Amino acid sequence: LASSWARSTGGRALALRYHNVYGPGMPQNTPYAGVASLFRSALERGEAPRVFEDGRQRRDFVHVADVASANLAALEHTADAPAALFRAFNVGSGVVHSIGDMAGALSRAADGPDPVTTGEYRLGDVRHITASSERLRTELGWMPAVTFADGMRAFATAPLRAAVRR
Repeated sequence: LASSWARSTGGRALALRYHNVYGPGMPQNTPYAGVASLFRSALERGEAPRVFEDGRQRRDFVHVADVASANLAALEHTADAPAALFRAFNVGSGVVHSIGDMAGALSRAADGPDPVTTGEYRLGDVRHITASSERLRTELGWMPAVTFADGMRAFATAPLRAAVRR
């Protein structure tokens, strides 16, 4: 839709595909915010994070501050971009970690219980979800600034917000 709009109006549109975003202010106890929210909520209750399957599912976790800077880079890019431009970009850290890595890092940083690998699974979950952010780096000059280790340490005790009930 954005591509069609840009072509037909001479406008400019960039699509940002965010990978596993985490950071302060995430909603509590909701699978819709991703596994980071579930692990962090469990730790806040004093419970061990429950890791599904074998914990080796691969993801690219990206801090919300890096997502914000990617948004700014995209906005700045559109100011000088040629007319009728549409371009899609993946927004990730560029470093792959497992779900188990995240659970362990959060547990250690929060001085919480060790994660429990349950072997459970959810129908429809994808085993590995990673993508390259190279286009964003080369075309927009964007670079993530928050490392996985630093991000997990900060997120382990960052405030969460109550999930919206509908």
